[in-house]
Amino acid sequence: MIAIAVFCGASSGRDPIYLKTAREVGRSIAQRGLGVVYGGGHVGLMGAVADAAMEAGGTVVGVIPGFMEKAEDAHHGVSELVVVRDMHERKMVMHERSQAVIALPGGFGTMDELFELLTWRQLGLHAKPMGLLNVNGFYDGLLEQMRRMEHDGFLHGSTRVITGSEPGVLIDRLLAMRIEV
Repeated sequence: MIAIAVFCGASSGRDPIYLKTAREVGRSIAQRGLGVVYGGGHVGLMGAVADAAMEAGGTVVGVIPGFMEKAEDAHHGVSELVVVRDMHERKMVMHERSQAVIALPGGFGTMDELFELLTWRQLGLHAKPMGLLNVNGFYDGLLEQMRRMEHDGFLHGSTRVITGSEPGVLIDRLLAMRIEV
Protein backbone atom coordinates (compact mmCIF):
# COMPACT_ATOMS: atom_id res chain seq x y z
CA MET A 1 0.00 0.00 0.00
CA ILE A 2 1.24 3.47 -0.82
CA ALA A 3 1.42 5.61 2.30
CA ILE A 4 1.92 9.33 2.74
CA ALA A 5 3.93 10.63 5.68
CA VAL A 6 2.15 13.60 7.19
CA PHE A 7 4.22 16.05 9.21
CA CYS A 8 2.15 18.46 11.28
CA GLY A 9 1.70 20.10 14.65
CA ALA A 10 0.74 18.48 17.93
CA SER A 11 -1.16 21.74 18.47
CA SER A 12 -4.26 22.86 16.61
CA GLY A 13 -3.11 26.42 15.95
CA ARG A 14 -5.19 29.52 16.55
CA ASP A 15 -7.21 29.53 13.33
CA PRO A 16 -9.86 26.75 13.05
CA ILE A 17 -8.95 26.36 9.35
CA TYR A 18 -5.86 24.36 10.37
CA LEU A 19 -7.85 21.71 12.21
CA LYS A 20 -10.47 21.58 9.47
CA THR A 21 -7.77 21.14 6.82
CA ALA A 22 -5.96 18.44 8.84
CA ARG A 23 -9.19 16.43 8.94
CA GLU A 24 -9.60 16.91 5.20
CA VAL A 25 -6.05 15.63 4.63
CA GLY A 26 -6.68 12.44 6.60
CA ARG A 27 -10.02 11.85 4.90
CA SER A 28 -8.62 12.58 1.40
CA ILE A 29 -5.71 10.20 1.84
CA ALA A 30 -7.96 7.38 3.05
CA GLN A 31 -10.55 7.96 0.31
CA ARG A 32 -7.81 7.44 -2.28
CA GLY A 33 -6.95 4.05 -0.77
CA LEU A 34 -3.65 5.32 0.62
CA GLY A 35 -2.21 4.92 4.08
CA VAL A 36 -1.17 7.61 6.55
CA VAL A 37 2.11 7.53 8.44
CA TYR A 38 2.30 10.25 11.06
CA GLY A 39 3.80 11.21 14.43
CA GLY A 40 1.56 8.99 16.54
CA GLY A 41 -0.10 11.64 18.70
CA HIS A 42 -3.78 11.92 19.53
CA VAL A 43 -3.70 15.72 19.92
CA GLY A 44 -3.66 18.77 17.65
CA LEU A 45 -3.41 18.47 13.90
CA MET A 46 -1.81 15.04 14.28
CA GLY A 47 -4.86 13.61 16.02
CA ALA A 48 -7.20 15.25 13.52
CA VAL A 49 -5.38 13.68 10.54
CA ALA A 50 -5.37 10.24 12.15
CA ASP A 51 -8.97 10.31 13.34
CA ALA A 52 -10.33 11.49 9.99
CA ALA A 53 -8.35 8.84 8.09
CA MET A 54 -9.57 6.11 10.45
CA GLU A 55 -13.18 7.34 10.21
CA ALA A 56 -12.88 7.15 6.40
CA GLY A 57 -11.73 3.52 6.63
CA GLY A 58 -8.04 4.20 6.10
CA THR A 59 -4.91 2.59 7.46
CA VAL A 60 -2.97 4.77 9.88
CA VAL A 61 0.49 4.08 11.27
CA GLY A 62 1.59 6.28 14.16
CA VAL A 63 5.28 6.55 15.04
CA ILE A 64 6.06 8.04 18.43
CA PRO A 65 9.16 8.14 20.65
CA GLY A 66 8.59 6.45 24.01
CA PHE A 67 9.37 9.63 25.94
CA MET A 68 6.55 11.43 24.09
CA GLU A 69 3.81 8.85 24.62
CA LYS A 70 2.22 10.90 27.40
CA ALA A 71 3.07 14.42 26.18
CA GLU A 72 1.48 13.87 22.76
CA ASP A 73 -1.11 11.45 24.12
CA ALA A 74 -0.13 8.44 21.98
CA HIS A 75 -3.02 7.41 19.75
CA HIS A 76 -3.81 3.79 20.58
CA GLY A 77 -6.80 3.76 18.22
CA VAL A 78 -4.76 3.76 15.00
CA SER A 79 -4.11 0.71 12.83
CA GLU A 80 -0.57 0.39 14.17
CA LEU A 81 1.34 2.37 16.79
CA VAL A 82 5.11 2.07 16.58
CA VAL A 83 7.00 3.21 19.68
CA VAL A 84 10.60 4.15 18.91
CA ARG A 85 13.61 5.26 20.98
CA ASP A 86 13.98 8.87 19.83
CA MET A 87 13.18 11.56 17.27
CA HIS A 88 15.87 10.34 14.86
CA GLU A 89 14.37 6.86 14.76
CA ARG A 90 10.88 8.37 14.39
CA LYS A 91 11.92 10.22 11.21
CA MET A 92 13.66 7.13 9.83
CA VAL A 93 10.66 4.86 10.42
CA MET A 94 8.26 7.43 8.94
CA HIS A 95 10.57 7.69 5.93
CA GLU A 96 10.82 3.92 5.52
CA ARG A 97 7.07 3.40 5.79
CA SER A 98 6.01 6.09 3.27
CA GLN A 99 6.33 6.87 -0.43
CA ALA A 100 5.46 10.58 -0.33
CA VAL A 101 5.41 13.42 2.21
CA ILE A 102 3.01 16.24 3.04
CA ALA A 103 3.81 18.93 5.59
CA LEU A 104 0.88 20.74 7.18
CA PRO A 105 1.33 23.73 9.46
CA GLY A 106 3.32 23.05 12.60
CA GLY A 107 6.20 24.18 14.74
CA PHE A 108 9.86 23.27 15.09
CA GLY A 109 9.18 19.52 15.04
CA THR A 110 7.33 19.78 11.74
CA MET A 111 10.12 21.91 10.27
CA ASP A 112 12.75 19.46 11.54
CA GLU A 113 10.99 16.51 9.89
CA LEU A 114 10.43 18.42 6.66
CA PHE A 115 13.97 19.75 6.36
CA GLU A 116 15.63 16.46 7.23
CA LEU A 117 13.75 14.66 4.46
CA LEU A 118 14.36 17.54 2.04
CA THR A 119 18.07 17.32 2.84
CA TRP A 120 18.08 13.56 2.33
CA ARG A 121 16.39 14.05 -1.04
CA GLN A 122 18.84 16.75 -2.10
CA LEU A 123 21.67 14.35 -1.21
CA GLY A 124 20.07 11.63 -3.36
CA LEU A 125 19.09 9.37 -0.46
CA HIS A 126 15.47 9.21 -1.66
CA ALA A 127 13.33 10.51 -4.51
CA LYS A 128 9.95 10.79 -2.78
CA PRO A 129 7.65 13.60 -3.85
CA MET A 130 7.28 16.15 -1.08
CA GLY A 131 4.48 18.63 -0.64
CA LEU A 132 3.70 21.67 1.46
CA LEU A 133 0.04 22.27 2.24
CA ASN A 134 0.08 26.05 2.28
CA VAL A 135 -3.07 26.57 4.35
CA ASN A 136 -3.91 30.18 5.08
CA GLY A 137 -0.58 31.27 3.55
CA PHE A 138 1.27 29.49 6.39
CA TYR A 139 4.26 28.58 4.21
CA ASP A 140 4.46 31.79 2.12
CA GLY A 141 7.57 33.01 3.96
CA LEU A 142 9.29 29.62 3.74
CA LEU A 143 8.56 29.33 0.02
CA GLU A 144 10.02 32.80 -0.54
CA GLN A 145 13.13 31.80 1.42
CA MET A 146 13.48 28.61 -0.65
CA ARG A 147 13.29 30.65 -3.87
CA ARG A 148 16.01 32.92 -2.48
CA MET A 149 18.19 29.94 -1.52
CA GLU A 150 17.82 28.54 -5.04
CA HIS A 151 18.44 31.92 -6.70
CA ASP A 152 21.57 32.51 -4.64
CA GLY A 153 22.96 29.06 -5.48
CA PHE A 154 22.49 27.27 -2.17
CA LEU A 155 19.98 24.68 -3.37
CA HIS A 156 20.88 22.14 -5.99
CA GLY A 157 19.70 18.74 -7.10
CA SER A 158 16.18 17.57 -6.37
CA THR A 159 14.85 20.46 -4.32
CA ARG A 160 11.41 20.84 -5.88
CA VAL A 161 8.57 20.93 -3.39
CA ILE A 162 4.99 20.59 -4.61
CA THR A 163 2.72 23.21 -3.06
CA GLY A 164 -0.99 23.72 -2.84
CA SER A 165 -3.66 25.02 -0.53
CA GLU A 166 -6.30 22.34 -1.18
CA PRO A 167 -5.58 18.89 0.33
CA GLY A 168 -7.09 16.78 -2.45
CA VAL A 169 -5.36 18.75 -5.19
CA LEU A 170 -1.97 18.49 -3.45
CA ILE A 171 -2.38 14.75 -2.85
CA ASP A 172 -3.26 14.23 -6.51
CA ARG A 173 -0.19 16.24 -7.57
CA LEU A 174 2.02 14.07 -5.38
CA LEU A 175 0.46 10.90 -6.79
CA ALA A 176 1.12 12.13 -10.33
CA MET A 177 4.83 12.13 -9.51
CA ARG A 178 6.78 8.91 -9.82
CA ILE A 179 6.21 7.04 -6.56
CA GLU A 180 8.33 4.00 -5.78
CA VAL A 181 6.77 1.38 -3.50
